Amino acid sequence: MTTRDICFTPAIELAAMIHGGEVSSLEVVRAVLDRIERLNPQINAYCTVVAERALVEARAADAALADGAETGPLHGVPVSIKDLVATKGIRTTQGSPLLKNWVPDFDAPLVERLRSAGAVILGKTNTPEFGHLAVTRNSIFGATANPWNLDRTPGGSSGGAVAAVASGLGPLAEGSDGGGSIRIPASFTGVYGLKPSLGRVPLYPMDQGMEMLGVSGPITRTVADAALMLDVMAGPDDRDINSLPAPPGPFLEAASADGVEKLRIAYSPALGHAEVESEIAAIVERATRVFADLGCVVEETEFAIESPADDYLLLSSAAYAAIRQDDLEEVRDRIDPGYMDLVDEVWEATAADYVRASQLRRELCQQFGELMEDYDLLLTPTMPVPARPIDDPGLRSQNLGWNPFCPAFNMTGQPAASVPCGFTAGGLPVGLQIVGRRFDEYTVLRGSAAFEAAAPWAGTRPPAPLGT
Repeated sequence: MTTRDICFTPAIELAAMIHGGEVSSLEVVRAVLDRIERLNPQINAYCTVVAERALVEARAADAALADGAETGPLHGVPVSIKDLVATKGIRTTQGSPLLKNWVPDFDAPLVERLRSAGAVILGKTNTPEFGHLAVTRNSIFGATANPWNLDRTPGGSSGGAVAAVASGLGPLAEGSDGGGSIRIPASFTGVYGLKPSLGRVPLYPMDQGMEMLGVSGPITRTVADAALMLDVMAGPDDRDINSLPAPPGPFLEAASADGVEKLRIAYSPALGHAEVESEIAAIVERATRVFADLGCVVEETEFAIESPADDYLLLSSAAYAAIRQDDLEEVRDRIDPGYMDLVDEVWEATAADYVRASQLRRELCQQFGELMEDYDLLLTPTMPVPARPIDDPGLRSQNLGWNPFCPAFNMTGQPAASVPCGFTAGGLPVGLQIVGRRFDEYTVLRGSAAFEAAAPWAGTRPPAPLGT
């Protein structure tokens, strides 16, 4: 097996090969690290790489197998962690100069679980400061580029994570999503990104206010890999008041194309308020026909909601303000101006405004709940546009006109995935959003797997040299 083959092999296959002795964890980790060293300077997916530590862990994984030790489902498989998430002994900057030297003395729960499953951590992927932008850039590490076109953004805030997966710089990446931060960049880079239900993956520590919006989830090249990674990360934890009980069964069992012909699926091309570029709309509409060809009942719905942008921004901006409320004026000059714009705007709001925004969140839950009484899944475009130029001044989190489909499902807490569904004439990936009922990742994964089987994407690669 060539180095390139290793770097683009799904995690499930790598795990089986490592367990079977066909390849060692050391060979896999070394191949990925060599590729990171060669290609990361072009895309800036990783902001911190712990190569020596990863090689030590890989050797230990191989030794454990040789000794006949009990191993986990990701034994010896490399994974990356977004730089928002605490990693013991590994620098965690959150994209901010305020934390550029922070090395946590603990792992976040999801990191603990990945380690317990045998995963080898490669390093941390780039993110905007405190994850506040839907593009990936910060004053410490600079901007991350899209592997499909280096002049374009991969989106954000999990832009480093998706760029790594798309470029073969690791088969598994943890991402987080407070308003589309897994799905936006997954759409822009042609990978699979799953935002689980609110509370499915426990978060700790949790920034004030984001506990009603933010989740962590898998970013992968295949649906099965995402399901396996979610199996490892999911489950209750007392440190997260929103954490859900253990799921009734393995998510990996749901990542099958079987039985989808019984699904009832709603398709909303605009949710009643979005403006979608015609090329994107046509690609997504063709993708919905795949489900009809699979035997699903697919109905275009006139279901409409008012844009939740203003209320979403109030809720999320209040959370950003709370993060630094104790020393805001002292650090103002060292924080991204866009972040400060969000914080300053929220101070103009009243407590009544915040309660009203929270009420809209409940109303959205009711509206989507009523819709999903009649349907198993909802399909929409993930994004109304392809990846934008990396230096586009309009790509700020305050401007949700180019992100109309994702934030609503952070407000409702529903699981939602972005699956690759085609390319523009300019060669940029397009994503289809698959939304499930509350707490029903199983059907989202089943629908995703069926679409993947009918219209496979994992074999596509970015242009040379990033795809070679």
